[in-house]
Amino acid sequence: MQGCSPPGGMLQGPGSDCGASPAPMEYVSTRGGKEAVDFEGALFSGYAPDGGLFMPQRIPSLDGETLQRWSRLSYRELVKELCSLFITAELVPRSTLDDLIDRAFSRFRHKDVVHLSRLKDGLNVLELWHGVTYAFKDLSLSCTGQFLQYFLEKKQKHVTILVGTSGDTGSSAIESVRGQKNMDIFVLLPKGFCTQIQELQMTTVIEDNVHVFSAHGNSDEIDEPIKELFADVDFARKHNLMSLNSVNWSRIMVQIAHHFYAYFQCAPSLDTTPLPVVEIVVPTGGGGNITAGCIAQKMGLPIRLVAAVNSNDIIHRTVQHGDFSLSESVKATLASAMDIQEPYNVERILWLLSGSDSRLTKTLMERFSVMKSLQLPEDLHRMLSETLRSCSASDKDIVRAMQRCWEENQYLLCPHSAVAAHYHYSQPDGMPRCCLAPASAAKFQDALLQAGLVPQLPPEITALTAMETRSTALERGQDWAQALRERIEAAAQGWGIAGQGVTQT
Repeated sequence: MQGCSPPGGMLQGPGSDCGASPAPMEYVSTRGGKEAVDFEGALFSGYAPDGGLFMPQRIPSLDGETLQRWSRLSYRELVKELCSLFITAELVPRSTLDDLIDRAFSRFRHKDVVHLSRLKDGLNVLELWHGVTYAFKDLSLSCTGQFLQYFLEKKQKHVTILVGTSGDTGSSAIESVRGQKNMDIFVLLPKGFCTQIQELQMTTVIEDNVHVFSAHGNSDEIDEPIKELFADVDFARKHNLMSLNSVNWSRIMVQIAHHFYAYFQCAPSLDTTPLPVVEIVVPTGGGGNITAGCIAQKMGLPIRLVAAVNSNDIIHRTVQHGDFSLSESVKATLASAMDIQEPYNVERILWLLSGSDSRLTKTLMERFSVMKSLQLPEDLHRMLSETLRSCSASDKDIVRAMQRCWEENQYLLCPHSAVAAHYHYSQPDGMPRCCLAPASAAKFQDALLQAGLVPQLPPEITALTAMETRSTALERGQDWAQALRERIEAAAQGWGIAGQGVTQT
C-alpha cells in the first residue's frame, strides 16, 4: 500500500433543508453560471454552459427516523426514494418515476438488483454488476435512459449523446439507449486501453442510432474533442448535444443509493445513538461514485469514505497532499477502467467542501485546465482530508488481493474490486466496512490469468467473439473533433453510418 490518509469526519458543505417545506429542487453550476435549471435541464445538459458541473442548490437532510425507515427498503425502493428528493413531482409524478425505475431494472439478472457477498475476514463486497454489461454503470445509466426517454417522448425531441469511455461507461450507455429513434449516441473508446470484452460490448451493437469510434489515444485524450464540441455552444444547441458520462447529474443521483444500501447492509445496529459509522471503500476513476458518497454523507448518512485508486493516483495525492496535478503520463494498469488522470468529478467535491463557493471553484478549475497542476488552498485540503481517506494500489497489490480472496473464499474479484479489497486487507481494525464492486471478474480475463486464476465466462460474454462488429477508427494526427462533427451532422441529415472510415467485420 502506498499510503492512507487520516480518518475523516462528516462532510461539511452547503446548506440543507432541515424539516422546512421543500422548495422546488433546482441545479446550479459549480462555476457560478447565473441560471439555475430544473432536473430536466440538468439531465439534458451534461456540462453547464460555463463549463462547470450541475449540482443541487440544496442537499436534503435526513433525520434518524427516515434513516430507520429506509433501512428496511430494498435497493430498488431506495433508488425511488432518493430520486424523488431530487426530481420534483411536477416534473415527473411519483407513480411515473417509480414505473421508470422499475423498467430500468427489469433487465438485471439478480432479483435484488445488487447483492452483498459476506466473505471471510470481514470482507463485505457489494456487487453492483448484475446488469446487462456486467458493470455498475448499468445501474445509473439504465435509470438515466428511462428519464431521457420520458422527456423526449413528452416533447417529441431528438438528442445527440456524446460519451467518452475508459471501459464500461460506453457499453452501459449504449445499452440504455440502443434502438431509440429519438436519440443518437456517439461513443469514443481508447483503442487498446479497454479489455477485449469491454470493446466487443460496444462494437457488436449494430443499431442505426449507435456510432462507436476507436481512438488511438488514452482515456484523457478522448475527453478533449468531447469538451471541444460541448464548448461550441451553437453546435451543441443545434444538435441537442448531451453527455452520459458521470458529468451528468442523473448518474451521480442514482449512485447515491449504493452508499445507503451498503450502509444499511453492513451497519451492526441502528438502535444506538449516535448511529454506528460504516466505512465505504470506493474504487475510483472519474470520481462519480465517491462524489455520490460525499452527497450521501452530507444528507446525514454516517459513513466514512475511502477513495481507492490504482497507480494513476491523482485523487490519492490530492487527498494526501493537496496535489491535484497530472503525472507525466497515464499508466496502463490491470484496473484499466480507472486509468484516468483527470477525474472531473473532483470539481463537484471541491464545490461541496468549499460551501458551494463557485468563484473559488471556477478559479481553481480554470487554473488546472491551463496548468494541469494545482495545489489546493490549505483550508480546502484540510476539509478534503477530513472527509476522505484514500489509498493507492499497484498491480502487484491488485493481484495479491485477487489471489487472497480466491484462496479464502473461492470468490473472483475484478481488478477494480480488488483495489478496494486491498485496502480492506491492509486495515488492522475490525470496523464495519463495505467494498463496492464495480464490475464482474468475467470482463477481465487477462487480469485473472495474471493472478493465476481461471476465468468463469457467462455465455452472453462468450458469444461476443463470434458477433459482427462495427466501429470508426480515429488515428493520431487526425482532427478528432472535426471527424465527430461530420458524423454528427451526417446522422442528423439521415445519412446513417455510411461515412468514411467505418470498419465492419
